[in-house]
Order: sequence, then structure tokens, then C-alpha cells
Amino acid sequence: MDIATILGFVVGTSLIIFGMSQGGSSLMLFVNVPSIAIVVGGGMAAVMVCFPLSQVIGAMKVVKNAFMPQKHDSSGIVGTIVSFAEKARREGLLTLEEDAAALDNEFLQKAIQLVVDGTDPELVRDILEIELAFLEDRHKLGKDIFEQLGIFFPAFGMIGTLIGLIAMLAKLDDPSAIGGGMAVALLTTFYGAILANFVTLPIAKKLSIRSQEEVLMRQVIVEGVLSIQNGENPRIVQEKLKAFFPPSTRPKEETEEEEE
Repeated sequence: MDIATILGFVVGTSLIIFGMSQGGSSLMLFVNVPSIAIVVGGGMAAVMVCFPLSQVIGAMKVVKNAFMPQKHDSSGIVGTIVSFAEKARREGLLTLEEDAAALDNEFLQKAIQLVVDGTDPELVRDILEIELAFLEDRHKLGKDIFEQLGIFFPAFGMIGTLIGLIAMLAKLDDPSAIGGGMAVALLTTFYGAILANFVTLPIAKKLSIRSQEEVLMRQVIVEGVLSIQNGENPRIVQEKLKAFFPPSTRPKEETEEEEE
């Protein structure tokens, strides 16, 4: 679980409820089903106009990535690539085939297999970068859907407010209904602002960060595998791959290249 995401939602929700409960107001004062229906239903409907239904459903499924991120073991990936570089220099590229078949990382496995098969380096890069580009496109789609929800929720909140105001103005002959009508009208704006700024936009940003992390690890794999194919010194390979990471998070493994 991502502690930062969970903590952010817990603290934010607590502060909102605390603010709503001030002044002796009942929390039920902030509950209005028609307003919720206008904001949530309207926002979702607008998104489905923008995107195919299958993509909207797929985006809802990736929300879990904001709370349960994939583990990217940079030390493990760099260490694996460096060990492959050492073995390739000692025994040749063909000896990596069996080791590649045992890998859990499908992208790294595919990259090593392309090298073992004798694929031209430029073609290897093209194949891997095409897969990387489409991965980014898929991730960007999920982020875009949540960003659009962040735009539509406040818009439908305003629409709901206008609907409430029109209904309230139709009853100006009853002053006792104005205060309650105004409160109900403003609730839709409240819901839209909360859902956009506290839910959908933060989730979109977190999904963007998750995507950047995965893309970075795959870029490391591309450069590492091409370095192996070029027969580069394992220590040089290690230093090249470590350069992808901030100094504070760089892998600490040391190569144990045999002296020639």
C-alpha cells in the first residue's frame, strides 16, 4: 500500500469533516442525493461521451495503482543486467537464453531474447521503444480520463447550482424556503470541488508518477540490454544504468568482473 496516498486521503477527509461539523451543524445538512447524482452522474456521462466505454471501465480499474503501486526493484534490475553482461563477456550471448527464460520481468525477458536471437541492435531498440511508447499511451489514457473528470465535476456542480437557484427563485413568494434552497443549490458546487480537487485530480497525478516510474525502469532495461549486445564492460554498464537514478537512490551493487 502507498502510505502517502492513504495518509493524504485520511487527513484530508478528517479536515473536511471537521470543517463541516463546526458551528453545531449536522453532517446530514451536507447530504443531498439529487446534488450527488447531478455531479457524479453528469461527470461520468460527459467522460463517456469523450472516451469509449471500454476505456472508461479500464481507467476505473487502474485506480488501484494509486494505492498499491508496483514494486520497481532498481537494484535488482541493474544487478541482473550487470550479471548478464558479465556472463555474455565470458561465455557469449547465446548462454543468456536459459537465464532469460527464468526471468519474472517480461520486458527484460523479451529484450534479452531479441539479443540472443541475433537481432540487429537498431531493430532491437526500435522494437523495445515502440512497446515503451504504447505503454506510455495506455497509461496516459487513464490519466487523461481522471483529469477530464476533474474538469467535469466542478462544471456539473455549477450546473446543479444553477438548477437549484432557478428552482429557488420560482418560490420567492415563500421567504422561508430561500435559505434552505440556497444551501441545497450550493451543495452541488461543494461536491464538484471536493471530487475534483481531492479525488480525481490527485489520482490522475499519482497515476502519472506511477507511469514515469515504470517507463524509467524500462528505459534502463533498453539501455542495459543494448550495452550487453555491444559487448561493453560490465562496470561501464553498471555506471551507465546507475546514472538513470538520483544519487540517493542509486543501486549499490558492485560488479565482480573477472580480470582478463
